[in-house]
Amino acid sequence: MSVLIDSHCHLDLPAFCGDRDAVLQRAHKAGVGAVMVPAVDRAHWSGLLQLAGQREPVSIGVALGLHPCFEHQPDDLDALARALENHPEVMALGECGLDGVAGVLPMAEQIALCQGQLALAHQHRLPVILHVRKAHNEMLSLLSRQPLPAGGVVHGFSGSLVQAQQYWRHGIHLGVGGVITYPRANKTRQALAAIDAEALVLETDSPDMPLCGHQGERNEPARVADVLAQLAQLRQQPIGTLKAQLTANTQRLFPRLVI
Repeated sequence: MSVLIDSHCHLDLPAFCGDRDAVLQRAHKAGVGAVMVPAVDRAHWSGLLQLAGQREPVSIGVALGLHPCFEHQPDDLDALARALENHPEVMALGECGLDGVAGVLPMAEQIALCQGQLALAHQHRLPVILHVRKAHNEMLSLLSRQPLPAGGVVHGFSGSLVQAQQYWRHGIHLGVGGVITYPRANKTRQALAAIDAEALVLETDSPDMPLCGHQGERNEPARVADVLAQLAQLRQQPIGTLKAQLTANTQRLFPRLVI
């Protein structure tokens, strides 16, 4: 029987420092077998690497990267290159990307930083975990110029069907999270109902992106089960069939993630 995989949660952040073990136990009870934890900045890499390879009660995979909404130093990209050389346990590069709303750098500088990280993903044959907000055109332009042999995922996807199809043509999966539980998110709900199921992976973005009805609460990996239920309803697919497909998708994207 397939298990659930949360392809994007930030278990290393302070929101989980007091009860991380209990959070993982609740995830396990909800049917989650594995999670991927991406980095946000260099300062968090060491703590993140301590989680890498944990197997019980849930398997943890990690990614290293530089998030566009955090401040970074001029030598952080070089430090990332060294970290990838020295830590073969890293399964992906991310979270990296572009943010036209809350990015801390001008867009031209965000693009340069993201471009450098995509080049590292290509060099190390790692999948990328992308953060994209109000910058889909810019990101798609970058992807058209930088092939990614290991593909990737645009997490928390909230775009249109046309954008979803463009990402998928570049080998970039679509992270399905709490946004689909909000009835007002018609464009994204329709896109994720129509796109090929092979393009989709589940996520929570814990502790952020709470589901409808849970606004103001800390999100947790266990909620990925609720995201699956909503997606199955939107796509009018049997939940077991869809679950098996999404698990297979995520294992293909992160082949070293043990479940």
